[in-house]
Amino acid sequence: MQKIRGFDIVENKKSKRVLNIKIEEEIIEKLIFPFNKFDITALEYKPFTRFTLAKSLDDLSDNKLSELMNSIIKDRKTGCFIIGPKSINSKINDIFLVKLSTAIAHLIGTPNYDSMAGKYYARFCIKHEDKSDSYLRKAYVNMDLHTDGTYVKETTDWLLMTKIEEKNAEGGETAMLHLDDLEYCNNLFNDPIGKQNFIWGSPKSKNIDYKVEHPIFSKDKEGRSQISYIDQFPEPKSMEQGIFLQNLSDSIEESKNKIILKLSTGSSIIANNYFWLHGRRPFKENKNLSRELLRIRGKFFN
Repeated sequence: MQKIRGFDIVENKKSKRVLNIKIEEEIIEKLIFPFNKFDITALEYKPFTRFTLAKSLDDLSDNKLSELMNSIIKDRKTGCFIIGPKSINSKINDIFLVKLSTAIAHLIGTPNYDSMAGKYYARFCIKHEDKSDSYLRKAYVNMDLHTDGTYVKETTDWLLMTKIEEKNAEGGETAMLHLDDLEYCNNLFNDPIGKQNFIWGSPKSKNIDYKVEHPIFSKDKEGRSQISYIDQFPEPKSMEQGIFLQNLSDSIEESKNKIILKLSTGSSIIANNYFWLHGRRPFKENKNLSRELLRIRGKFFN
């Protein structure tokens, strides 16, 4: 396991495919000054400031952190890591976590414009009551495993999710599944229906005024399976497509190889969007439930 001063790096207890990176307090303290140079408005209006934050983080690792994160997320055997402060103190508030998430993301690639939020990242809350038009904020139903970016034109290579805050929450664990661990992946991948173009739409809350067409399965440069799929948004054009989607959904949700993770507040999970599916377990009902998440999706630099 690679060693970087100021960063504790270990395999996740639930899966050898996932690495945990804990940022020691000495690094957090050294980030306070460069992070305070820019307010959130500057980060949203001036894209170059985001790279300045990223460099300040990477410099504290002698540029080893960016190398490590990129090697993990592009490695088919892993492709996922969790990173965050080793301990939370009063200096690590929501603004700090937006900046830390921004820095981490900009060491991996360039974020896409998030139409739901109107900027390069989105913050959203999950509460007891919800009147939204997608599973994203519905606390008491299972959010089935899926990939991101299925309904947009932009390339979505990777996904970052940060837990900003959580109160009165029981349940709501993160569910993950690596495509190579899906029991019937080869059968599904080799079914010609999965390589047909499917129509993908989205609800009004996503602020997307178009639909896209693409297959569910494709190949990477080495001929390995890749997936672009979410259960809520495909519009099957035939009985064959509808049944294929049902079989795929059943295979994914019934998989015995799902990883169930409980992320701590302040932690970010970053995953390769081509071969990791993610979802969320239902919360236990609580009128005072509150969880705030931050999302960034984007493209690799190369």
